[in-house]
Parts: sequence; structure tokens; C-alpha cells
Amino acid sequence: MMKKDTLTIQPNSGERFSIDCYQVHTLVIGSGAAGLNSAVQLNSNGVEDVLIVTEGLQMGTSINAGSDKQTYYKLGMCGSEPDSIEFVAEALYHGGGMHGDLALVEASLSPRAFMNLVNLGVAFPRDAFGQFPGYKTDHDPRQRATSAGPYTSREMCRSLIREVRRRRIPVRENRLAVSLLTIETESETRAAGAIILNGETHGEDPENVSSIFEVYIAENVVFATGGPGGLYKTSVYPEVHTGGIGLAFLAGASARNLPEFQYGLASTGYRWNVSGSYMQVIPRFISKGPGAGEPETEFLKPYFSTPGEMNSAVFLKGYQWPFDSKKIVGGSSLVDILVYLETVVKKRHVFLDYRSDPEGFSVQNLSSEARDYLTRSRAVQSSPFERLQAMNPEAAALYRQNNIDLSTEPLEIAVCAQHNNGGLAANLWWESVNIKHLFPVGEVNGSHGVSRPGGTALNSGQVGGLRAAEYIANCYCGTTLDMASVRKEAAASAATLLFWMGKCKNAPSSWSAEIAAFQSRMTDSGAHIRSLDKLDRAVKDARAQWHRLESRGCTFNGLDGLKKAFTVRQLCYAHVVYLDAMRFAVESGTGSRGSAMVLDPEGNPAHPRLGSEWNFVPENSGFRTKVLETNTVKGGESRHTWVPRRPLPKTDSWFETAWAAFKKGEIYR
Repeated sequence: MMKKDTLTIQPNSGERFSIDCYQVHTLVIGSGAAGLNSAVQLNSNGVEDVLIVTEGLQMGTSINAGSDKQTYYKLGMCGSEPDSIEFVAEALYHGGGMHGDLALVEASLSPRAFMNLVNLGVAFPRDAFGQFPGYKTDHDPRQRATSAGPYTSREMCRSLIREVRRRRIPVRENRLAVSLLTIETESETRAAGAIILNGETHGEDPENVSSIFEVYIAENVVFATGGPGGLYKTSVYPEVHTGGIGLAFLAGASARNLPEFQYGLASTGYRWNVSGSYMQVIPRFISKGPGAGEPETEFLKPYFSTPGEMNSAVFLKGYQWPFDSKKIVGGSSLVDILVYLETVVKKRHVFLDYRSDPEGFSVQNLSSEARDYLTRSRAVQSSPFERLQAMNPEAAALYRQNNIDLSTEPLEIAVCAQHNNGGLAANLWWESVNIKHLFPVGEVNGSHGVSRPGGTALNSGQVGGLRAAEYIANCYCGTTLDMASVRKEAAASAATLLFWMGKCKNAPSSWSAEIAAFQSRMTDSGAHIRSLDKLDRAVKDARAQWHRLESRGCTFNGLDGLKKAFTVRQLCYAHVVYLDAMRFAVESGTGSRGSAMVLDPEGNPAHPRLGSEWNFVPENSGFRTKVLETNTVKGGESRHTWVPRRPLPKTDSWFETAWAAFKKGEIYR
């Protein structure tokens, strides 16, 4: 089991320090639903020397996020509608930019991952016969989606935490990973652990290196740090979640499909997606100037021919919540563009007002789809708030529980970053394609393509935990590290971090100024509205900021400030990589696709009342058959390449041959 000794480091030929050094077989970094499941599955597969290090079990996106009806996607498990593993894989693959073998794995393991959660106590609805009824989600033709309510991922985490504790898997909270350890062998680069900042020494002098830094040497590293929540100024990721993908980039890990983010309307005071019922009850969209006393306007009206057309588009935002480049002309994504125009271009504030109907509102003037839905839901009351109370009282209560009363005050919103379909590149066992023994699971893994059925992210995280655990238990269960090499690398890496930390004392700017700079840059140039000119400038400015930050550091106060400084360091590098990947994709000619609109005055008009500066490039669908791979040189530049996506595998389903291959362990080769 876990061993402890000390490691001596000497930064820049200065004072020598001794820091705690731990040796564990498999280190899990992060405690969202994917990381927790990885630890549980490792233990279940006989790998008992497992340690979870995390900023906190109550932190991160999984346990702090949700939506109107947070969806989990799986194989259909109810009634007579035909479904199969192959059908699910085809639905995942159909979104474009996704490798076929990954689609098949996510489809194949969806029943197993889902039933594991059911058996752990997640209350997914079932009928008296044990069937799990489903509903259709976006980008999917069948009723495969299910939900445990607005906090599905939170309930998943709570059930998994109970199981972690039942199995007595050790967890160390208040730990922030600040560097991934890798070593070079004759044939490969491999993961060897991490350097961690120990936040349990809260209040101590951050210069007391011996008490705040820890080294964890590990045979395997499960990297479950979530999506890059700290990259954007307008973000619906929980504020306690920033993500750690920059650590992997700094270590040289390859990535795929980084430009493929999802964006959608969300409240900014309390971060929450305003999808589903929040849109279907058709609130007023109002805009206010930055100055006090300026009149409010219902800014959507001039862009629709009738109030009925406008309100029907708002209704559709409930179904079609993520911004979708295919729904710009004559579709509901025009609403997202207009909100962006008000908030980012005009620097105004946009609110949803549930207190009274939009001007000219009438249920009878809505599209038949919207009218029938509201009528069947018995939600035809005289105000949006009353309709929300009738249709989904929990949705109204959620804001009230967070000190926002929708019956008396408007709700400020923006178009926010919500999920990254891209991430680190891994194989069909969720092992990094270029750093062996590193297993990115959850949102930090870039298995998805351009678009995906809603809810597949939760399934993918659970599948990743299963795959990583099974592979580690069957292929990496021994001890193969050259401890002398690892300790030498750990000492050198820790010395580098301490040297950078020393620069921070006299840095020209603070961590808060640095994060504000790159978050604004990402929202202005790398969100759902993109152009080659802006991305060219953004990449240059991003690189300049990174080189300045790396050479000079950033000021901070106390241990909490030090944690922020190290977070800013890896996120700043990450934003360089993301922006450069976005620039490369636009320059390649992908056009507007997924949740991104690429502007070009010579392109197609978005709307008659929008100027030519809002013309956009249509999608080049040929890129749907390709995957964008990004390779980061350790601590340096990034390079991007389009590769053909791998097709859906044609498998031999004959039992006898499958049984033989399984018994021989051939499935892991």
C-alpha cells in the first residue's frame, strides 16, 4: 500500500528543501463522477492501492451543475422500440469528427455503466415492471435519454462517494495538482505521478515549501480534472471548477477536437443553464445599458416578423438549448446571436423577465408545436412565472434557493461556455495516445466529435472509468517504474515550480489580472462567434501573455493566492493551445459547424437586419470525416493535424471466438 518518505530539492542552486514524497500504485486526480467511478472500478477489479487527490469532494462540475432536466444517455431499455449497440454507436458517430471505435465502446458499455449507477442508488425512473422509460434528446432519433432530475450528476457523485467510503478508498482533499510527472524511457513517454499543493496547511506561510508541496509517485495516473471551466469570462461551469487540462498540455499530452465547445444561454449570477422549461414558458428578453436609469428594451422584436414568430423561437430554445450553427437562419440560434450582440458588442446587460409576458404575447399566435406543448402541460397562465410554476415548480424553486426570486426580479443571462466536446486524445481503453500510464477520463477526455446526443457526456465519463480500471487491472497491475529516474524528475520539476513561484514576488501583474485577461480574450474571440482575423490577433496576444507570465510570474497573497497563481499558470497555457486550435480549424476551412459561427463579410447573411459583418461561412461537411489532432511540445508550441476518423468497427460477434480472445487477454492488445 501507499508508502511515504521525503524528497530533497534545491531550486536554482539555492536553499535545499525536503518535501513529503508518497508512492502509490494508481493515483486518481479529481473527484467528479468520472474520477470517483474510476477509483471504485479499480478497487472492484482488485487494484487496492488507489488514492484520490482532489480540491474537494464537494467541488467540481459534476456535483455542482445540472440543468432543467439533466440528461443521461444510454441504450434504450423500455418497450418495443428496437435498439441495439450498433444503433447507439451510429448515433454517436453520426455527429461527425468522432472515431468509430470510441463510439462503439461508449455504446457497448452504456448499459453496464448505467446499471452500475442504478445499483449504487441513483434514482433513475423505472416503471412497475423494471423498465427504464426514456425520451428523445437533441441529435438522437430514439428515446434513449433518462434523468434523475435537475441534479443527475450530483446524485451520481453522491452515490459514488458513498461507495468510495464503503470500500475505504483513501481520499485526500484540499489538494491541487500543479504538475504532472512524466519520464522518458527508450521506447516511450510515460506518466509517473504528480506534484500537489497541499491546501490543508491553510494559513501557513506559502514560502514554507516543506509543508505545502507533496510529491506522489504512481505507476498509473487517472486524470479526471474535468473540462476547462476557468477559460471563459462568460461560463456556466461552477465557479469552484476551473479544470486542469493545461497540466497535461505542459507535460506534452496530445489532444483532439479542441475547438468543439458547446455554448448556450445561462444565468450569470447563479450559474445555471436556462434550458428546457426556462425557455418553454417564454419569458421576456430585455436589455439594459450599463449606466443607471437607461431604458430597457425588448431587443429581439425587430428581428422577427411577428410576436408569435419571436415567441415560438424562444420556446424552441428549450429544446434546442446549445447554440447550433445549423439553426442560425430562420432558427432559434438567432436568439443566441442577438444576446451576444447586446452583451459583448454593445456592452449591455441582458435579462430574462418572468414577471410579465413579452409585448404582443398570445398563446394562440404561437407555432402549433409551442401552443400544443403549453396546452398539454396546462401551462397557459397569464405570466411566464405562473407558467413555470405550473410546468416545473422545481425550476423556479432552484433560483429561489439561491437567493433569486423570479417572481420579483429579472434574471441576468449571457451566452456561456458549457462543455468541451474535445480534450485529451486517448485510445479505446482511455489511455493517452502518447503518454503511457496516463488515463484521461470524463470531460477532459476528447472522445466526442462535432455534435453529440444530449447526455452522452455523463455516459462517456462512466464508461471511461470502467475502461481505464479494467485495462490497469489486467495490463498495468505490476510495478515497472525506475524509482531513481522518477525521483530525479520529481526533484527537477518541483525545483522549476519553486523557481517560478519565486518570480511571482516582483511580478508586474496579479493572478486576478492575468485570469481576467485571458478569460475576456476567450469570450471575445474563442466562443460561439469566431473569425479568422480575431483569432489571429487573439493567438498572438495569448502567446505574449503566456511568455510574460512564465518569465515573470504573477503576484499573489497567502496560500489561497498561491493556488490561484498555479491555476492561472496552467490555464493560461491551455488558452494558447485552444485558441491556436480554433484558428487552425477556421483557417482550414471547416466553416460554421457545431456550436461555432465563423464570420466572413463574403459569407451567407445571418439575418436581413444584421449587417454584412454578421455574414457567416457555411459548414464544409467534408471535415466531419476528419478529427483534429493537436500535439503540444512539452512546455512549448502546439501543432495541429487533420486525420481521417476511424470507421465504426465491423466486429465478429461469434461467441466461441470472442470467448477465446477474452480468455487469452487478446482484447487488451
